[in-house]
Amino acid sequence: MDDHILKLEGITKVYPNGIVANKDVSFSVKVGEIHALMGENGAGKSTLMKMIFGIEKPDEGSIWLNGSQVEIKSPDAAIKLGIGMVHQHFMLVPSLTVTENMILGIEPTKRGFVDVQAAMRMTREIAEKYNLHVDPQAKVADLPVGMKQRIEILKALLRGAKILILDEPTAVLTPQETEELFKQLLLLKENGHTIIFISHKLKEIKDICNRITIMRAGRSVGVYEVDAVSEEDISRLMVGRDVVIKYDKQKNTPGATVLKIDKAGYMNAIGKQMVKGVSFEVREGEIVGIAGVEGNGQRELVDMIAGLSGWNSGEVLLQGQNTKSLSIRQIRELGMAHIPEDRMTFGVAREANIQDNLISNRVFDKRWGSFFLNKKRIKEMAEKSVENYRVKCESSEQIVQMLSGGNIQKVVVARELALSPKLLIADQPTRGIDIGAAEFIHKKLIELRDEGNAILLISADLNEVMELSDRLLVMYGGEVVAEFGEGRQVTEKELGLCMLGLNRTSENIGEQEEQVYGIRTQ
Repeated sequence: MDDHILKLEGITKVYPNGIVANKDVSFSVKVGEIHALMGENGAGKSTLMKMIFGIEKPDEGSIWLNGSQVEIKSPDAAIKLGIGMVHQHFMLVPSLTVTENMILGIEPTKRGFVDVQAAMRMTREIAEKYNLHVDPQAKVADLPVGMKQRIEILKALLRGAKILILDEPTAVLTPQETEELFKQLLLLKENGHTIIFISHKLKEIKDICNRITIMRAGRSVGVYEVDAVSEEDISRLMVGRDVVIKYDKQKNTPGATVLKIDKAGYMNAIGKQMVKGVSFEVREGEIVGIAGVEGNGQRELVDMIAGLSGWNSGEVLLQGQNTKSLSIRQIRELGMAHIPEDRMTFGVAREANIQDNLISNRVFDKRWGSFFLNKKRIKEMAEKSVENYRVKCESSEQIVQMLSGGNIQKVVVARELALSPKLLIADQPTRGIDIGAAEFIHKKLIELRDEGNAILLISADLNEVMELSDRLLVMYGGEVVAEFGEGRQVTEKELGLCMLGLNRTSENIGEQEEQVYGIRTQ
């Protein structure tokens, strides 16, 4: 008897611009397994999952569910067939309660009105059935990230999902939240659910998945039992070559202070203090990492340093100059470069080509033309950057939004590193990109540090901040609650406790005379 609940056979998808997203792909998952799907950005994973969930339609091939061929024309059709998808960016309405989010589109009614009691009962019953406990009356905006993800999973289960597609489910979770999620997924597996687990994190794949399908350049390169392949094997199959997972950095000798944050605070538009008296320095030749669960002041801190917002207390000094009254251009002229968290909104002009994006931070430099920009020189520069940064594209005239996520990020990094900045703010520099592109960017950051530049690295990827940082700060509730340096090796578990606000270092953290690298419980 065939125990495969879902099969895709000979799937081909070609977009109108001629890009072949999938070519003759076959993919299948068994009842009650956690099946990993891995590959570089642009390998075709997302397109394949969109076809299972009815967002895209295949040009060729067939989809089989429980032994019968099906045509999945929309997400509604997928949900009716028992397929649910939890997207990397949650689809919840923050201003609504847990119950209100749970029942959107399937509201129970009584005399023409939403039956609130019935809705709360539905929420409690599904939470108890799967041991995924939630507060039905809590407002989603007030919940931690791990709880929001739990609600997304419950939403899919409430609608009858037997197959769950999870897209980068641990991208913004602490180790403790990840551990809790894995317990929940194993319970779902025991209850007969099938989970397709998309991730770039090799250790997690090894921890929780049964089998793995690896894709490269739109094709499947094989299906493997997870226990039979190493992390190095998976990396090699994904990228087509050996990939460095750990970096042997040279010991650094930090120089002069480039960035100094002195008791800086920021209050948002509704009067909430998002950054509270933060103090630290970033010096020449060092990478200072900031870890923390999203929403604990990191974004506001970056905006203050990059000139995207002001602040209500303290100082931000770049090269010894207070930047409060300076424009973004003036701050950049002091030597600041910025790889933003959201590459599509703030990192690139998506409808412009690669050349235009690469020159966008240099348009005032007369070397590129005194009155009109020198198109020939710009093209030469762009083609050299494309080659040096291994950007996969048709040419430097290709529109940026047609590139994969990893290649868009390479364009951003190439532009920001072109001027050898005194200070580089790298905010989630490898989020959502494959292991090959991440390795390349990591090496560029280390090169920049070894050349004597200062780097502030903000990342939700604990392996990234632990592997690259010379010093590591943890933010919680708008404050720096912990600091670790080369004199103290920190574990992911310790770091996670700090990120959850459960552990912190000395209250005098950040002061030169009280550099405490150990952790103690408050």
